[in-house]
Order: sequence, then C-alpha cells, then structure tokens
Amino acid sequence: MRFMKRCQAVALMCGLAAVGARLEAAPAAGHAHAHPTEGPHHGGLIELGKEDYHAELVHDDATDTVTIHILDSSATKPVPITAKQLTLNMRTAGKPQQFTLSAQPQKGDAAGSASAFATTSKEICRAIDGSGASGRLNVEIGGKIYVGKVGGHSHNHKH
Repeated sequence: MRFMKRCQAVALMCGLAAVGARLEAAPAAGHAHAHPTEGPHHGGLIELGKEDYHAELVHDDATDTVTIHILDSSATKPVPITAKQLTLNMRTAGKPQQFTLSAQPQKGDAAGSASAFATTSKEICRAIDGSGASGRLNVEIGGKIYVGKVGGHSHNHKH
C-alpha cells in the first residue's frame, strides 16, 4: 500500500513538472507571432489597440507628404474605414500641433471608405522629424476608438 502511494506521488510530481515545463516553453498569450518593424509601404508602424490594427506612417521628403495607411493586425493588409479624415496630434519641443490628413481611397477600398489618409505640408514633416517628437493618432474602426502612440521618427535624409 505504501509503495502504491509513493508511486502515485512520484507520478503526480512528474506530471506537474511536465506541465510546468510546457507552460514555460509556451509563448505568452497574444505574442505567438512576429512583430513587424516596417509596414508594406516601408513606413513606421503605430500599434492600434493591443495589436488589433496598425497604422503605417509614410513620410515622403521629396513631396513633403505624410500618408497614414490603416492596416490589419498583421500589419500587411489594408483596412478601409469610413472616416473622411484623421487627426494627428504631435508635440515637438513642448509645442502641441494638430494636423488633418484627408481620406485617399485606394484601389480595392469599398465605396465611401479609405485605407489611406494624407496631407502635404512642410509643417507636419518638421513636427514628425523634430527632436523628441511624439504624438497620438486616434482612429475609429468598426465603431471603436483606437489610440496609437507616435514616437520619434527616423529615416535617412538631410534637414
């Protein structure tokens, strides 16, 4: 009888150890995928929600144009939304600035929706490139508001 109890105890400990090893080896919930660092248009990514969606910020120095593409959770496919414009709130050198980007429907976007938003101005480019620049992007997707943090922007160009 004593022998059977010891065998059961050993079996139980081995089972718990095996479960523990599997839990340690398992990736954290919601992190079983790669985190892209660049969007399909070679812009910086802005996380919306807990990676529910992404926004890709593309900055074209040659034309002083900033475009924001709304993307899916994998940051690979466009997500058209019904907004007519997006507002990008930036803070550069302690000074708040607000910029409006107008809807730019892309090929494949449903009528009345757009997956890209753009504006052309030297001011937005300066704000994004400014030392210590940070900001917020609010986007409504499917009736839910998502807030994305815009960090420092870096790319190779001369100021």
